[in-house]
Amino acid sequence: MAEHIIGIDIGFGFTKATDGKDFLVFKSVYGEAAELQFRENLLGKAKHDEHLQVEINETSYFVGELAERQSSSRSFTLDQNQFVSSSSKILALAALSKLVHQPKQSIKLVVGLPIGHYRQYKDELAIMLKTTHTFTAVDADGKSTDFDITVSDVRVLPQPIGTVMDRLLGSNGTPKNQRFATDKIGVIDVGFRTTDYTISDKGRYSERGSLTTRNGISRAFTKIGAKLKEACNIDIEIYRLFEAVDSGNIKIRGKAYDLKSITEKSFKQLATAIAADANTVWADDWDIDAIMITGGGGAVLAPYIESQLEGVVIPIQQDLDYRLHNVRGYFKFGLYTWQKKEK
Repeated sequence: MAEHIIGIDIGFGFTKATDGKDFLVFKSVYGEAAELQFRENLLGKAKHDEHLQVEINETSYFVGELAERQSSSRSFTLDQNQFVSSSSKILALAALSKLVHQPKQSIKLVVGLPIGHYRQYKDELAIMLKTTHTFTAVDADGKSTDFDITVSDVRVLPQPIGTVMDRLLGSNGTPKNQRFATDKIGVIDVGFRTTDYTISDKGRYSERGSLTTRNGISRAFTKIGAKLKEACNIDIEIYRLFEAVDSGNIKIRGKAYDLKSITEKSFKQLATAIAADANTVWADDWDIDAIMITGGGGAVLAPYIESQLEGVVIPIQQDLDYRLHNVRGYFKFGLYTWQKKEK
C-alpha cells in the first residue's frame, strides 16, 4: 500500500497543506500556548482549522488565528533564515496534526521554497523534515492526541513549480495538459514576502529565467500600516491587516478607517515593480509562449500586473483559492514521483 502523500507550502503569510482531499490554510503565526479557562465557542461550532495547538519537546504552541487571539507573545517573521530554522517545523507539524488521521503513520512530503533561497535552504529543510516526529495535538475541547509520524521521504521544489505541476498533472498524478509539457511558460508567483519568477521550458525548470525579489504583498501592507500609524499612532502587525485590506476598512479603538484608496495606490505601485522585474528578467526569453500569475498576492495584483507585462497571460483556473495552486501541484508531483517509482 502506498504511503500517505502530503503537500505543504509554508509561506511567510500563510501555511497551506493538502492530502489531495482536504485543504488547510492558516496564518504562519505561532505563540506559546496559554491555559484556556473557558473553551466553549460562544457562537456555534468552530471551523476545522480554528484550533491549532501542538506540543513539541514539552513546549505547547498555539498556531494560526488561535495564536493571534490567545498568545501574549507571537512569532511572525519575514527573515528567511529564522523562518526555516525556527518556524517551519512548528508550522509543518501543525498542518500534519490535521491531515494525518492515524497517530502512528509513515508519510511522504513535498514542500517548496522561494527560488532565491532554494539552493541555500533546501537541504536544511529536507533534513529537518525527513525524520520521525513525536508530538502531541490538542483539540478545542482540550483532548490530546499523541502522534508518532515518520517522514520517509521529502522533495523540496522551487515554489512556483507547484503551479506548473498543478496545470501539467491530473488529480491522479499523470500528465494531462500537453501545453505545459511542450511550451515555454513564465510563472510569476506573488507571495507575502517575496515574488518568484521562473520559466518552465517544456516542463523543465530554467535557472536563467528565475529570480526572487522582496516585492511580496507585505511591501504594500507595510505602506498601509505606515499610513495607519500616521493617522492613529498605533503600530499594527502586518499579519493583522489581511482581513482589513480585504474588506477595505479597519476599526481601531472603535473608530473606522477607510483603506480603499491607500490599498489601491499601494497595490498599483507594487504591481508596476513586479511587472518591470518580469520584463527585465525575461528580456532574453522573447520566445515565451505565455505567462501565468499565481500566489495569494497574485490573486489581488493580477488585474494591475497583466496590462504591464510583455506577453500573453494565461488566466489561472478559478476552481481553487489562488493560494492553493502551488500546494495542490506539490501533492500531484508527489503522486507522479512516488507512484512512478513504485511501478
